[in-house]
Amino acid sequence: MNYYSLNKKAPNTTFKNAVIKGLAPDKGLYFPESITPLPADFFKNLDNLSNSEIAFTAIKQFVSPEIPEDVLKTIVEETLSFNFPVVKLDENVSTLELFHGPTMAFKDVGARFMARCLGYFNKNNTNEVTVLVATSGDTGGAVANGFLGVKGVNVVILYPSGKVSDIQEKQLTTLGQNITALEVDGVFDDCQDMVKRAFLDEELTSKMQLTSANSINVARWLPQLFYFIFAYKQLHNTHKKIVFSVPSGNFGNICAGMMAQQLGLPIHHFIASNNKNNVVTTYLKTEEYNPKPSVQTISNAMDVGNPSNFIRIQEIHKNDFGALTENLSSYSFSDEETKEALAHIYKTYNYVADPHGAVGYLGCKAYLKNNNDVHCVFLETAHPTKFLDVVEHVIKEKQPLPEQIQEVMHKTKVATKIGSYNDLKSYLLNN
Repeated sequence: MNYYSLNKKAPNTTFKNAVIKGLAPDKGLYFPESITPLPADFFKNLDNLSNSEIAFTAIKQFVSPEIPEDVLKTIVEETLSFNFPVVKLDENVSTLELFHGPTMAFKDVGARFMARCLGYFNKNNTNEVTVLVATSGDTGGAVANGFLGVKGVNVVILYPSGKVSDIQEKQLTTLGQNITALEVDGVFDDCQDMVKRAFLDEELTSKMQLTSANSINVARWLPQLFYFIFAYKQLHNTHKKIVFSVPSGNFGNICAGMMAQQLGLPIHHFIASNNKNNVVTTYLKTEEYNPKPSVQTISNAMDVGNPSNFIRIQEIHKNDFGALTENLSSYSFSDEETKEALAHIYKTYNYVADPHGAVGYLGCKAYLKNNNDVHCVFLETAHPTKFLDVVEHVIKEKQPLPEQIQEVMHKTKVATKIGSYNDLKSYLLNN
């Protein structure tokens, strides 16, 4: 499979190059040259296939021939070593739990898949690769865990000071080895802008091989399409019209769901559930796309004012606004509404959601008001104990810490503070 830049001013390239480079030379995101739908029988027979078999078939066309089938099968099996259960709340609403991995966030799958692809590509290479990643919360921990100890790969994570939860910060600042954390005096958009600027800095790129592990990277983004097929497998025998409500920040997850749809998965509709960072919600109402500085909320992984992956969503819909609005709805909710939803979900269903899942639940309820013949699945993207201060305050119940969280709580944070792009550049050149 070859990939082209969405800015259309760079040569097409291979999966391997797209993974290693992250961004195209013209600053564009890479997108696959073609998407071949899978046979209808594949989706009809999901009940007879394991998650690994499903994922292998779904991802194969996007990585072949550069990763041999036997290697890809191993990568997929190692990536998917945990469960993805759908929990039914009532006749119209379920949640897909994506927090059963090592860092208890949905980004574990993409990070583990990408780390193994990069490890394979780098196995005979004497040159080191530096993975540069910005995080608004869960990406950093997932990438740190996924790449820990991978030969020939150094990971540098930028995160906004004071704007990730304590547990999220521990997960990305306590691992050591080949993982470095840079604490940025700013917001997530500042971190993301620094990363993008580094890729375009020829003084840097002439001295080191940089790549990104944000969802701009095809190997981090594409494996997220697995979730939607796994959920469909669990629901298709009882529900015909399935809608997904996806808590959306950088829009990589919902975009991957749309790729699953392109492969033939019969998804009825998508909902992008936003917090107050609602550029896309506004765009779908006005047809005017105006990125703006992000604002801090209690669902911090969605605090993104200029979502990178929205251009891929537009490409999937051939830049046709009408086709996009047929397939995608979007709603925006305040912190107060999010807290009310957390309390309601707990009181009504005895289910503890995290703030991002609560926003996804609100998206379901908003869509169901005018579409009551569907089954709506909201994605629970992180374990609620990653947001203990919010969750325990709202539901008034102490939450036990899972083993994965307990492991990092007493470790010592190690992070280097930076305030500008020049600080980042200096760090990369001198370490």
